[in-house]
Amino acid sequence: MMRFSSSTHSVPEAGEMPKHVAVIMDGNGRWAKRRFLPRFAGHQRGVEALRETIKACIARRIDYLTVFAFSSENWRRPAEEVSVLRQLFLAVLESELEKMHANGIRLKIVGDIGQFGERIVELAQRGERLTAANVKLTLTIAANYGGRWDILQAMNRVARDHAGQPVEFTEELLAPHLAMNYAPEPDLFIRTGGEQRISNFLLWQLAYTELYFTQTLWPDFDGAALDEAIAWYAARERRFGRTSEQLGPGQKDGAPSSRRKSA
Repeated sequence: MMRFSSSTHSVPEAGEMPKHVAVIMDGNGRWAKRRFLPRFAGHQRGVEALRETIKACIARRIDYLTVFAFSSENWRRPAEEVSVLRQLFLAVLESELEKMHANGIRLKIVGDIGQFGERIVELAQRGERLTAANVKLTLTIAANYGGRWDILQAMNRVARDHAGQPVEFTEELLAPHLAMNYAPEPDLFIRTGGEQRISNFLLWQLAYTELYFTQTLWPDFDGAALDEAIAWYAARERRFGRTSEQLGPGQKDGAPSSRRKSA
């Protein structure tokens, strides 16, 4: 399996177009409420927005798209809404796996999905097997996922592998056990809906990701909205701990020297 280096250990390549985009798809409920519709209608429309975003990523040759579908804290929502989200997740898996495969999409699902039931686990595993060799886009769905859970489960795996032995944890030791060890760290993080936090999403992986927040509600997100986020990203100066002077004039990791500064 391919392993990607950590942005805290080496400087990754960065260009005008992000290779990996991570999204918190926020605002489905508010979208529905503004239209005097049930929240379920907002979640249904959110699935359509995801389809459009997948198409847009493929058209722009983005290699990885990771979306936060259900956090480990979303179980706190009303039981009726949790049930609706679970049924929608099941329906998407039942209806979309063959389409994803036909369109060259590799599906990965990360998180403790056992709590969703055997049928969802079975479909998730089938989808990953079916699409494993596809290379057009890697779509990762984070479901019953939390960044702290991810780090802790990786630590527990290391501890089991070294049972009875003293362990000094390092990035190199931990990283292969993280849920997204198959993907490079995200270049661009997008959160829709106006909130400005990462909500326990990819805590390890977002260390040097550019964070973009938009007022657009997720059901209204489309290719044009993605282009706005990419244009913002392209104007960033990605230094990865270095100074602007170290980057040199006109070669900001393949991007224009006019990029706005980030740490």
